[in-house]
Amino acid sequence: MTEVQGTYTKEFSAVADALSELLDTQDIGASVAVFLNGEPVVDIWGGHVDAERTVAWERDTIVNVMSSTKPITALCALILADRGELDLSAPVSTYWPEFAAAGKENVLVRHLLSHTAGLPDWPGKLVAEDLYDWTAVTDRLAALPTQWEPGTAARYHSITFGFLVGEVVRRVTGRSIGRFLAEEVAGPLGADFHIGLDAQDDARIARLYPPPSQTDDFASSGPDYDSTGGIRVKDANTEAWRRAEIPAANGFGNARGIARIQSVLSNGGVAGGARLLSEKGCEPAWQVEYSGQDRVLGQPASYGAGFGVFGNTFGWGGWGGSLVMNDHVSGLTVAYAMNQMLDPRSGEDSRGMTIVAAAYEGVS
Repeated sequence: MTEVQGTYTKEFSAVADALSELLDTQDIGASVAVFLNGEPVVDIWGGHVDAERTVAWERDTIVNVMSSTKPITALCALILADRGELDLSAPVSTYWPEFAAAGKENVLVRHLLSHTAGLPDWPGKLVAEDLYDWTAVTDRLAALPTQWEPGTAARYHSITFGFLVGEVVRRVTGRSIGRFLAEEVAGPLGADFHIGLDAQDDARIARLYPPPSQTDDFASSGPDYDSTGGIRVKDANTEAWRRAEIPAANGFGNARGIARIQSVLSNGGVAGGARLLSEKGCEPAWQVEYSGQDRVLGQPASYGAGFGVFGNTFGWGGWGGSLVMNDHVSGLTVAYAMNQMLDPRSGEDSRGMTIVAAAYEGVS
């Protein structure tokens, strides 16, 4: 079995075994972290950053975790709500006046967070290069009408989620979502996670690899990229993607950084001795805002304020396989970040859930 690096308590040895097996069978390189009551009990990594397996995955290796970025972005909004600077039940236009255009006066901040705002996309082909101009994207979203009455239906806001929530954060704080994250969340926690990556961190990146049966043209939209567009693996491996702030999809970090940040929500607002929000302020993450059929995912979904809700657990996963899961009842947070993507359409990627199941062995 592949040797994993890092530390874990004996109660959580099953997590190390699970990662080792994944590195033997499906992964190139990966990191896993488990926090219990705001403190790390598993912090491990292994494998390689390259498909040729010549460069080892190190403690500070980071990777783009795609939509596992969304729970981090949502936490930024929840912190502002807990401080009284943002009202989740207020119209978005309270903070972003231009957003009221095209009949959107009644779209609430909570609609943005729960994928029920009616702005899951925009007309035309999605091209990664169009996402690098923050003002152009947010102006475009502000001008659009909703596709349904907000709050009455859900359609996963795959890319628009981050710009919508991020612009509200910017209007409230005067800082971009990436800067707010760095100064108010990652900084106080000492967490290695970034939205908008500095050039000095490029050397630490593990590039993403497409599913074994695909090429770098593998796109989030599926096989019809030429007509609908989408984010391709080769887009995510570019410098332009790293430098931009795309708060639904281009977060860079490792499992340790993700779990440290998210453990705030499973531990009453505190992690590592730093309090970011009150116990009450955590609750919108797992309080269900919408439950029903998601029109994009084609399956039932329950959404809280920025999180998928699954019984006592809440979190989300990223395109290709990354995952973060929180359990506020047991105080558990689990994160998994890897560079070998698998095709979500195959229904065969259970890596993240394998890690989660192993973590629960430690608290049973």
